[in-house]
Formats: sequence, structure tokens, C-alpha cells
Amino acid sequence: MLESSVLAVLRKEALDARIKTIGCISSFGSGHIGGSMSIIETLVYLYYYEMKIRPEDPQWEERDRLVLSKGHCGPALYAILAKKGYFPEELLTTLNQGGTSLPSHVDMLKTPGIDFTAGSLGQGISAALGIAVAQKVRGFDSYTYAIVGDGESQEGQVWEAAECAGAWGVDNFIAFTDLNRQQLDGYTEDIIPMHHLKERYETFGFDAYEIDGHDFNAIADAVASAKRTKGKPHMIILNTVKSFGYIPGEGIKNNHSMSIDAAGRDKAVADLIAREGESV
Repeated sequence: MLESSVLAVLRKEALDARIKTIGCISSFGSGHIGGSMSIIETLVYLYYYEMKIRPEDPQWEERDRLVLSKGHCGPALYAILAKKGYFPEELLTTLNQGGTSLPSHVDMLKTPGIDFTAGSLGQGISAALGIAVAQKVRGFDSYTYAIVGDGESQEGQVWEAAECAGAWGVDNFIAFTDLNRQQLDGYTEDIIPMHHLKERYETFGFDAYEIDGHDFNAIADAVASAKRTKGKPHMIILNTVKSFGYIPGEGIKNNHSMSIDAAGRDKAVADLIAREGESV
């Protein structure tokens, strides 16, 4: 359980990250708002409380690393990296535009603080596993975190990585699945249902949890338990709401990528602050 003062800070940072993510996407006019908003709490918790990082030295070899396997959700990560000081916040207004260092999908060669370039969905978790193994080989006391989408989990490469991680007992590998139950084409239930993910990962030898992905205390407890459990990789299933915090996208089918103009941005931010601002 987090101290109330820590929880208050995390909630304020999550609200700010949501506002910045909405603004970042609106600067281009459209973007992957749905999956960006559903992972805000996890990103805020990791970067503000859990991860061993040095924003002033992004290439510090002994740092913890995060692989955003669902790399199209970069705007959320960009918002947090900017606030942490990896690059000026003004760059958030250049998303996906000519000459930008903030492309639509995260790219470690363009953006300080990005630990792996996202490409075809399914690849990131394999790369994260390799990074975690390398950390152990080099004797670093550090962790690799990965965030995978539930739609992405229909890719076979995700399960090949899971098979290896479990067989090798890579216990400095902590992955999250964003179980928001939607993907580009609609609801996962109507395409390939993502049932029993916790049990699936346990079958592969993981230490697995299923939690409320918008609850900081639940995230903190799961990560702490994972770090106490040795000899197994870890999977934390995050029950989330796609587009959570971007109210026009909540509860609708086509919220994977949405258009947001300046007027829509201002109204969305005002409505978000009205709904959540008093609670943080």
C-alpha cells in the first residue's frame, strides 16, 4: 500500500500525463488515443516511483529499461519522458510531423529515453526478454519492464517469448498486458478472445497477477510481489478501460485512433479536469 502523500503525487502526475497526451495527439490532429490513455497509471507508477533511471544520462548502462511493445501508444510515454526531463516539453507539439524526434511509433534512435524501437506488434516482448537476459549476464541489478497489448497478444511471437522466459526463469523480467478488451478492428471478444490470460502465463511458468490497471496501489502491490518472487518471470494483467481519461473515446468501439482538433482538445481537457481534478 502506497503512502497517501505518494499516492497524491502519482494521481496528479497521471492527470497531467493525460492532459499532455491529449495535447500531443491534437498537435498532429489524430493519433492512438485509446491505448495511450489506458496505460497512463502503469507508466506513471514505473517512471515516478519504481524504475531506476537517470534522465540526465539516458544511456546509463545499469538503468532499468521499459519496452513499449504496443509502440503506437508512444504519446503517453512521450508525455511522461518530457515531464521527467528527457527532452523539452515543447517537442510534444511536433508528434509525427516532419523532422520530429517523436514519431508515431516509438523509436530508440530518435527519442531520448526510448529503450527499444517498436515495429510489428509482438516483437517488443521478445526484445524485452533478451534485454533482461543481457542484464543478468552482465551482472546488473536491474529490471526490464514490457507493456504488451491484448490485441497484440494474438501474435504468436508473444507466446514464443513467454515460453522462453518461463523455461529460462528470467526473474528480472516484469511484463504487463493492457487488457482493455479492444483493438484496431473492434472488440477482442469478437476477433480472438483474450480469456484466461493469467492462467495461460502461469502455464508457461510465469508468476502472474490480474489487477485493476487504473489503481496505483494494485500496481504497486503486484510489482512488489513480483520482485519478491525469484526464479520466474512475471506478468501483470491490467484490467483497463480503453481511452480512459479521454472522455469522448470512452465506451465506444472506434477509439483505437481518433481525430482531435484544438477545440476538441480544450473541451476534453476541461471535462477531464471537471471529472477527476478534484480527486487528485
